[in-house]
Amino acid sequence: MQLDVSGHHVEITDAIREYTQGKFGKIKRHFDKVIDVHVILSVEKLEQKAEATIQLNGNKIFAEDTQENMYAAIDTLVDKLDRQVMKHKEKQNAHR
Repeated sequence: MQLDVSGHHVEITDAIREYTQGKFGKIKRHFDKVIDVHVILSVEKLEQKAEATIQLNGNKIFAEDTQENMYAAIDTLVDKLDRQVMKHKEKQNAHR
């Protein structure tokens, strides 16, 4: 799994990068056919925004979340993506 973390109006520290990698490991545990993950973290006034695009075998999944805390935004973003990946996995298994 290739993980790319970038920032828009925010500097990505090592702590944020490691936290993001740890959280996205949860998705890798549930579905091992994740090819690429692109995460964009941004700050707009008082809102911390996290958005990510996951490329799977034949599908792209996008989610975004806005919170007052960057770590909370990453947590809820990963939860949203995890639900979507599990749904994709169930569809793939049911189709076969």
